[in-house]
Amino acid sequence: MPRPKRCRRVQSFPAFWCFEAEDGRNRPDDSIRLTLDEYEAIRLLDLEGLTQAECAEMMNVSRTTVTAIYERARKKIAECIVNGRRLLISGGDYDLETEETASGSAGKGTNTMRLAVTYDADGTVFQHFGRTEQFKIYDIENGEVTRTEVLGTGGTGHGALAGFLKSIGADVLICGGIGGGAQSALAEAGIPFFGGVTGPADEAAKAYTEGKLSFDPEVHCDHHHHEEGHSCGGHHHGEGHSCGGHHHGEGHSCSGHHGEGCGHN
Repeated sequence: MPRPKRCRRVQSFPAFWCFEAEDGRNRPDDSIRLTLDEYEAIRLLDLEGLTQAECAEMMNVSRTTVTAIYERARKKIAECIVNGRRLLISGGDYDLETEETASGSAGKGTNTMRLAVTYDADGTVFQHFGRTEQFKIYDIENGEVTRTEVLGTGGTGHGALAGFLKSIGADVLICGGIGGGAQSALAEAGIPFFGGVTGPADEAAKAYTEGKLSFDPEVHCDHHHHEEGHSCGGHHHGEGHSCGGHHHGEGHSCSGHHGEGCGHN
């Protein structure tokens, strides 16, 4: 009987999720997918300069496994560089290692849905996800907010914020503007989001629980407005997998999707 595959430890999500040739000749159906564990091996060995033994320890796998992951990753990158194919980063067998925040966050019950809202000092929804310095957290049970908390991000930015939200058990995000890279990170973390929301954070959270939240399904960093006629219900989205394997493109009815286009944070 084969041994179960061990999840490869990944320290954080990438800041950038898509790379393509400038001449634009590559097609969406001609992409190569670099998995998160392959990305991590390249980062540790080629950028950080670790030995394969050190990399294996960091990723919680054997040295032979690191060698195989690394060789696979380099071949994919070479294919993209030489033949101009687009490189997408997503999925794989990995376990995201997220650091706890200084203040931490209280645990949540099995029937609790945790909503996170980008939070400005004046109590409104902060309008640039990648520069968010704090989130207001709302624990919701049976359609009612039972607990709130404001958590600082500790300077974490852009794609790493998705890892932060995952570490505190966030199920859903409400925000203002958000870039393509951050959207990809949230999709990888399994956290649906509602962007283009403005006004007081408490009112946005209340509207979400009532299924009346107005949001912009096509929101981007430089596109901060409501698109009337779109609303979402206060649904409880399921927890992500404990061991990676998060693939983009899952159909959320009212969240930002990781599309096939390249985006920026």
